[in-house]
Amino acid sequence: MAFISVFEVIGPNMVGPSSSHTAGAASIARLAWKMTHEKIKSVKFTLYGSFAQTYKGHGTDRALLGGMMGFETDDERIRDSFEIAEKEGIEFSFVANTIETEVHPNTVDMEIEDVTGRKLTVRGESIGGGKVRLTRINGVKVLFTGEYHSLIVIHRDHPGVISKVTSNLGECHVNIAYLRVYRETKGGIAYMIIESDEEITQEIVDKIERNPFVKDTMLIKK
Repeated sequence: MAFISVFEVIGPNMVGPSSSHTAGAASIARLAWKMTHEKIKSVKFTLYGSFAQTYKGHGTDRALLGGMMGFETDDERIRDSFEIAEKEGIEFSFVANTIETEVHPNTVDMEIEDVTGRKLTVRGESIGGGKVRLTRINGVKVLFTGEYHSLIVIHRDHPGVISKVTSNLGECHVNIAYLRVYRETKGGIAYMIIESDEEITQEIVDKIERNPFVKDTMLIKK
């Protein structure tokens, strides 16, 4: 018998009419925002399925933009996210893709550029009750919920990289709850997603980044 949390029945604290279309949307974008290093310069949201059909009426657009500025799902500023983003100098746009149907009905692609010119693309899905998952990072298929303290390590697919990273974490008494690795091609760029019970500190990240095969890291706190 499947366990259902009371919070999945009641739903999350939120601004807006729908846990999937507003709270979920804000959570997806906020998770992507946590993956960035610098202030956001621009973001393009491409919406699919029911997101594409109802995003204006359900406030999905305002929730996505609010999340991209770090707003929690119950932050009243979500209602004014367009105006706030404009004041902050953030360029934003929304595109409804009603042609592609082989996706989860509440899906959004986010093309993000920060003020340094660094670019990041993220696909997220709102799966109900305010819960979300990320399924692509820079075009690579992944699975990531952000429910734990997390670290994403972008590295060369090379022998010994995973064991070195896990050793770094073990030396600092960090217990790994989940570790998943995804790669573009053999020997190409890989994404190691580590979810931990304990907070991962910047000191640990600095250690990991000394590895010559590590290209970048994204530290994501709960």
